[in-house]
Amino acid sequence: MTSINEILTNTLNQIIPTNQELKLINEIVEKLKHLLKSKAEELNINYTLIESQGSTGIKQTQLKGDFDIDLFIGLDYNLYKPTYEGLSKNKLKKESKKDFLRLCNNWIIKSLTLKEFQNPRLLYAEHPYVTVDYIVNNFKIKIDIVLYFDLDKKFIEQNGPITAVDRSPWHGQFIRENLTVEQKNDVRLLKQFFKSSHCYGDTSAVGKVGFIGYSAELLIYYFGNIQKLFRNFHTLKQKPLDYYKRNNNELKRIQHFQNDYLIIIDPIDKNRNVASAISGRAYTFCNEKVKKFLKKPSKEFFIQKAIPEVDLSNLKDLILSKIFIIELRNNNKDIHYTINRDKLDSLAESIKANGEREFTRAERFGSIFFEIFFEDEVDEYNIAIYCEKPQISPTYIRRGPPVKEEFHANKFKEKNLEYFEKKGYLWVETKREYYQFSEFLKDFIKNKIPDNLSIYNVSISLKCKSSSGKKTIFILKEMVLPFYI
Repeated sequence: MTSINEILTNTLNQIIPTNQELKLINEIVEKLKHLLKSKAEELNINYTLIESQGSTGIKQTQLKGDFDIDLFIGLDYNLYKPTYEGLSKNKLKKESKKDFLRLCNNWIIKSLTLKEFQNPRLLYAEHPYVTVDYIVNNFKIKIDIVLYFDLDKKFIEQNGPITAVDRSPWHGQFIRENLTVEQKNDVRLLKQFFKSSHCYGDTSAVGKVGFIGYSAELLIYYFGNIQKLFRNFHTLKQKPLDYYKRNNNELKRIQHFQNDYLIIIDPIDKNRNVASAISGRAYTFCNEKVKKFLKKPSKEFFIQKAIPEVDLSNLKDLILSKIFIIELRNNNKDIHYTINRDKLDSLAESIKANGEREFTRAERFGSIFFEIFFEDEVDEYNIAIYCEKPQISPTYIRRGPPVKEEFHANKFKEKNLEYFEKKGYLWVETKREYYQFSEFLKDFIKNKIPDNLSIYNVSISLKCKSSSGKKTIFILKEMVLPFYI
């Protein structure tokens, strides 16, 4: 059997960037810096620093073939502070957004004059930024150019950041200074493992969000190397990782940490959990993959393969008979995929809550689990839903008030003439609004689908129409449900 060390060494040789790749990225960054600096001088715009951040920048934890560049431009907060004085957090966010939009449009986009920088556009997540494609000989690299306030580390520790990205340069500096070359290579291996498990970043197939790059870097920082991390991966749920040495009880007393599945505290900001968005489903699936790798090591765990379409040929498959699919098409490419994902996740949570319980809180269709998967490049979004009891009785026994509460009991009797008494309560047989999950689902999602998404199909899984829909069913059936049913 091939040893773990051999597998890791061989995998690293295949995923580490080449010198040519590193040279190309550096050349592009220098071109951008020159263009931005020249335009800033022309417009008399002040900035503190222009630096490549992220895995391809000062961290140097990127994988082979990862050419995406994050170029950050620092702004002196003191120059903007007088106009923000006395504003609430929400108003400050709105005003700073206006300033960033103005600089994005008047400075950054207008700087990108070389022909190889094509299709510069303004994008929004929480924070407005510019994306541009670097294209030479049909070779395309995506570049994000992001403005931030260049804040002192102590300011962030005491007050938190002003914008969502103000911590990022400090993250890069922390990783550059605290991880050795060997540890950065372990980060590459860990990222490759997460990607091969389809549990990486905001396009994670399993769960809403998987492990992000910074979380992978911190996991190696905290555990020292990938093998020690893998041996302790199963403990992450019970043992939070805190740079500030607080125990589990202390952390759980902090309100905004209480519902987080995993806790990995940001060394730059003690009030931020880097793992707050990581889905329990993604962790659970990866934990199982880690166990299997340690038990029977293989290079296959690091090879990224396409998600297969579910086999729908077995009409007698009991699980498939309980899975339903909502297939959607995106009609507006300007809306970021994370916005579509979040809206669909909210819709799916609502389907689950209303499908599991009647309005009276009585049990309805049993346990419900869902998964969302999208292929934004072909404008397809899907929700696969497992329903424990797709068909239930047309009526259910609804509990009323205790018999001894005379006032409420009398009111109940007046409204429900066929009541009966049992175990000190009044009860009545009540007709259900829905007793088939398929009908409930179709009616429930009416007028709840985001305007930019159109319904392509709503059906039982066996009648799924699209390739991405079949992949969504596979993810739910093979990568989620085995851990919950």
